[in-house]
Amino acid sequence: MRIKNIISLMKKILLPLMVFTGLFKTYAQTNINVFSQIVFYDGYASNVSNPVPANTIRLANYRYAKKLTDAELNSFQNKITMNVSIGALCDNYDRIGGVHIALVPKNQLTYSLSDTNVKRIEIGRYITPFMNKNISPTSVPYTYNVDNLYSIFSNTILRNTYDIYVELDVFGVPYAANTQVAGCSGRNDVFAGTLDFVTSNDPAITTSYNNLLPLLDSNELNNYNNTDQPGQTVRLVNFNLNQSTDNAKFFIISTPHGAGSGGEEYVRRQNFVSLDNTQVLTFTPGGKSCEPYRMYNTQGNGIYGANAQNQAWWTSWNNWCPGDSVPIRSFTTPTLSGGSHTLKYEVPAAVFNGQDGRVVLSIYMQSNNQLLSVKDVSMVDVSVFPNPTADFVNVRSDKKVRNVVIYSLDGRRLNETKDSKIDFTAYPSGNYLLGITLEVELSLSIKSLKSSLNIHYNKKREANWFLFLFDVLFYFRN
Repeated sequence: MRIKNIISLMKKILLPLMVFTGLFKTYAQTNINVFSQIVFYDGYASNVSNPVPANTIRLANYRYAKKLTDAELNSFQNKITMNVSIGALCDNYDRIGGVHIALVPKNQLTYSLSDTNVKRIEIGRYITPFMNKNISPTSVPYTYNVDNLYSIFSNTILRNTYDIYVELDVFGVPYAANTQVAGCSGRNDVFAGTLDFVTSNDPAITTSYNNLLPLLDSNELNNYNNTDQPGQTVRLVNFNLNQSTDNAKFFIISTPHGAGSGGEEYVRRQNFVSLDNTQVLTFTPGGKSCEPYRMYNTQGNGIYGANAQNQAWWTSWNNWCPGDSVPIRSFTTPTLSGGSHTLKYEVPAAVFNGQDGRVVLSIYMQSNNQLLSVKDVSMVDVSVFPNPTADFVNVRSDKKVRNVVIYSLDGRRLNETKDSKIDFTAYPSGNYLLGITLEVELSLSIKSLKSSLNIHYNKKREANWFLFLFDVLFYFRN
């Protein structure tokens, strides 16, 4: 009887211990520090010569890079959290910053921001608060779930071709702080940054990817027409797959910039994303309360004011909150066929008040099946304005406009011109489709991709809005 009691007691002790040990083994965390309080300097000034930490590259005053070692890469598990902390120095305004993964050709010991052999993806973006280095809190934390990076860090084929670097940036300017913040006179240090990865194994995470396709990294969708009216400024990204792939997930980070009354920072506009002429994502940035981030905005020249604001006030205008992370949006396609594809990003109601502003855009894709090439990517910008029009429509692109065909909405071909300025004065009021052919020098195996632009012609100058069905007919010359 005594032996049975001893066995029973051992079970009561050992079973919970075994469960605890199993859980501890499953969720044991590893911390990988990449940057610790690294100092950023005036983004507009020449690069400083101040020493950098060991194994760190200063790509610019506003960006640093560090290669992940094989030991660090091997220590990553399928659950990954990225923690970024930005500390106040001598910039007291809100700035944009981000974290990037750079794929650098194997054993290339150094590189520059303009190195075309380096492929990048942006994995996190943040907006700094209005901070005063003399008032606590003097730093702001940002946290990101980046479990999808495990497929990159653990991919031996990718690692045999590239060294994997982490880049941290924040573009700061000290000029206001030089006079507004005590102790900042004559200084050009703007922020300090720390970045860590925390990783563990979570059996509940099952999604994995076999390939990576960088598309855009901090690419600026500018006010292409240099106008103060709504227009069709569109970013088209062409890419080519050598075979079909499953579970293709696209990651998108986007922020509108352009300060001042009516600037893109302060007007919430719909953003549209289409893949091969099918709309896949529609969103309007911001619209959340920024009150939780008030505590980090210790400099009194920000957007917060002296008193807390209600939800309706914030929702009515804000695109993002100083002190907050920018959302990483995504969409997934179950199967993506081999061959050419076009991803289209547009903010058709953007005004770019004062001929200023831009939309900072990053996009990359991960999917299954095979390692996709990271080279077969090109971009084309197309703009059509004004829209609606009372007389003429202008077609502009960073590529040569070869010809423009005017169609009725029922598909009848009405006219063709080689001029990029189209005269609508002879047409009745209504909606028309434009087929635009561009000459593009590409190394892609793409022959043609057809689409259309729906433009509203208003002969009587009525204040009707226009439709946003945008398409382009591309001519790719190999």
